[in-house]
Amino acid sequence: MIQPPYLQPGDTIALVCPAGYMPAEKVQTCVKVLGEWGYRVVIGSTVGGHSATYFSGTDQERLTDLQRMLDDRTVKAILCARGGYGTGRLIEHIDFSVFADQPKWIIGFSDITILHAHVHRHYDVCTLHAPMAAAFNERGWQLDYVRSLQEVLQGISSVCSGPEHPFNRLGKARGTLVGGNLALLAHIIGTSSDLDTTNKILFIEDVGEQLYSIDRMMCQLRRSGKLDRLAALVVGGFSDCKDTERPFGKTAYEIIASWVSGTHYPVCFDFPVSHTERNMTLKHGAEYELKVDATGSLLAEW
Repeated sequence: MIQPPYLQPGDTIALVCPAGYMPAEKVQTCVKVLGEWGYRVVIGSTVGGHSATYFSGTDQERLTDLQRMLDDRTVKAILCARGGYGTGRLIEHIDFSVFADQPKWIIGFSDITILHAHVHRHYDVCTLHAPMAAAFNERGWQLDYVRSLQEVLQGISSVCSGPEHPFNRLGKARGTLVGGNLALLAHIIGTSSDLDTTNKILFIEDVGEQLYSIDRMMCQLRRSGKLDRLAALVVGGFSDCKDTERPFGKTAYEIIASWVSGTHYPVCFDFPVSHTERNMTLKHGAEYELKVDATGSLLAEW
């Protein structure tokens, strides 16, 4: 895997919104803190744009903004200001030729999962599954989760730990770390962005899903073979889950545990990767080692 150059003081980070709308005032703290970290910030036209719809602009406007930052050789990292939905509408039209020649860090999570997966599959370039602009607000920039982004951009190796959990399956494994939002991972199966999970450490998280929908998506991963030959599974947060009037009968973690029963690789739950503030920066596509024992889990870049 190719790792883009780590950032140096004075390097430029671009903020763009390739999916949902983000008001300009919501990124001001992020811009300020990135400046305090020593970086120059360029704000794309889709941040606080004039869209009257859910998206931060038309498909063409979002594509043009992202493409401009990918092609600008002075931009060393692209921080997606928010996720939501919409990146998948652009992915087949993005020209990655300049990016492939001079890789840069692509940063974000949630809907940005599709960018991580597509870049991994076609270009073997590491990206950052990491907090986005809103995470800096309300003094979030002081938390270890946002600080982990600063550390990784500086070249400090990624190390994250999770708590003991009754569903954890003990063991140790090494492999390439891939994954992200469960809904997106299920959505890209059969597309040009599909991930090969064989011998990989797969991580998953999601927010606001119906419990039956989590079951359906895990069923899709299992039926398509994505869970059969993993090196390990890392289960992050599943926040704000919803149930039907007639209860589904299992929690999100119970559902996930049931779909990996009969497999034998290490599994850890409640890992700090999520749509909450507990969202550590992970290098998508990098080599990691996962250890799961009676005290919890440890995921360290190898």
